[in-house]
This record gives sequence, C-alpha cells and structure tokens, in this order.
Amino acid sequence: MSRALSILLKKEIADHIHSWRFNILIALIALTATASMVTVAQTIRDVLSKAANQPFGETFVFLQMLTASNGRLPSFLAFVSFLAPLLGIAMTFDAISSERQKGTLLRLLAQPLYRDDIILAKWLSSLLVITVFFLALGFFVIGLGMFIFGLPPSFEEVLRIVVFLLVTALYVAVWMSLGVLFSLIFRQGATSVLALLAMWLTLTLFYPMIVDVIAPVKQSGTSEEILQSIAWHQGLSRLSPATLYDEATTTLLTPSVRALGPLSLEQLVGAIPAPLPFTESLLLIWPQIVGLIAMSVILFGLSFTLFMRQDIRSTRA
Repeated sequence: MSRALSILLKKEIADHIHSWRFNILIALIALTATASMVTVAQTIRDVLSKAANQPFGETFVFLQMLTASNGRLPSFLAFVSFLAPLLGIAMTFDAISSERQKGTLLRLLAQPLYRDDIILAKWLSSLLVITVFFLALGFFVIGLGMFIFGLPPSFEEVLRIVVFLLVTALYVAVWMSLGVLFSLIFRQGATSVLALLAMWLTLTLFYPMIVDVIAPVKQSGTSEEILQSIAWHQGLSRLSPATLYDEATTTLLTPSVRALGPLSLEQLVGAIPAPLPFTESLLLIWPQIVGLIAMSVILFGLSFTLFMRQDIRSTRA
C-alpha cells in the first residue's frame, strides 16, 4: 500500500467516524441488536426445550439464535439481509459526487496523488467501516448468547458465524461498488440514491417475480424437463446478489441444508440424516461466494475505469 493511499484511507475512515451518517449506523446497530435479542429471548425457552435430550454442541443453539423468530419480529438474519444493502448504499451513494460538488476533488488531484488512490480509498474505507460494524454486531450477539446460556459456542459454530459475517461484508461490497459507480454516473447525490434504491427494490422484491414469469418451474412433464426448468430458474435467480447471499447464509447458518438444488432418489438413498460439516457447507456455497466477489470486482472495475477517464472539471448536472 502506497503512502498516499494509506493517508487517504485514514482520512476517509476518520470522515466516516465523525459524520452523522456513521452515528446513524451506530443507532442502527443498537436497534438491530436489540430487536434481534428480543426475538431470541422470546424463543430461547423453545430452543432449549428442543435441545434438552441432545448434546449441547449438536443442536447449534447459537446458530438458531441468529435464525430463530417468534413471528412478531424478524430474526437476526432477516434484519441483516434487509439492512446490508442499505448500509452499502448509504456509505457510497455520493462518494465522488459530493467531492465534486464541494470542489474538493480538484483540490485533491492538485496534490501529488494518483486518481486510483482516491477511488480506492473511498471504497476501502467504507468496506472497513461496515465490516467492523457487522463483526461487532455478530460478536455482540454471541456474547449475549454466552451470557444467556452460560456456555460458549462450539468451534464449528464460531467458524460458521465468522464466515457468515464475512459473506455479509462481501454482499455489502457489491452494493458499495454499485454506489460508487452511480456516484460517478449521476452528478447529484439525490439522483444517485434514488437510482440505487430503485435497483435494490428491483433485485430484492421484483426480480424473483420476473424470473417466475420468464422461467417458471414446470410442475408436470418428464423428469428431464422438470430438472431443466429448475436449473434455468435457478440460473436466472442467481444473477441477483440477493439470491446468492440468501443461499450462502442459509447454508452456513442451517447445517441441515445439504444441497441448493433438486436431489434425485439415488442421491437420497443411503444419505445419513446428520448436519453437514463446516467444510462441506463451505464447498457447497463456494460458487455463491465467488459470484459475490466477481460482482463486486466487475462493478468496481467499471467505476475505476469511468473515474480514470472522466473529466472532473465538468460541472454538468
């Protein structure tokens, strides 16, 4: 890491920490943690009663804390799935446009700095801040669970939760890369955030409906036709980062999930009804993780190319 990039990175992180936006994120941390803990507190007795006749480590109680819900409030996982894109959008929707409007971008480039250091510092600082946010929130939940149960989580539970938090950071990185791109395309922050919110709603709410219309799963026909329709439906669905994230987190936090697609009778015969080991779950979701990384890299690559070629002296709205 160059000295200029290191200085810019520290400056951007300090700006995030001392901004109202970061204080709002802290409030979201408290709200999310409190709401999810209320849900866990209301379901904790049911979890323990189900686990009464089983060894504690085999019940994955700490994982159930993250996925359990009493029907009144969403689970911790549901909160994170909802807030992650919004946090990424909030941190980067005006990453470049705000600097241009304030006139500070020209001042920065008047210094002995490279353009790539500026956009890298913007992206990396937001990623670091939000990664710390999710890690803090996740470990707070683990600590509170240890206080409630009086026992530590198993090593596999810790691994699954840590990887879940890292996958969440990757999911946020996709939306941050999209936010940086939109902050370059649109000169006004309001236009950028509206476009990002429209994209978020489309990919999370409307895109599954569109896929159901374009590639419906056949309910009748030969087994080959049904499997082909399922494969086509899943392939289109996985073009959305939300689908990749849902599949990855569901597999990580629910060890009983053994496949993300249809299983034949031959595959089911002889299968041992036991939780999938962590390494097997990780192999199962590795394509989803690579997909999230690829989306983030492609979007940031487009942002990087556009920023390097853009005329920053232009004042067009």
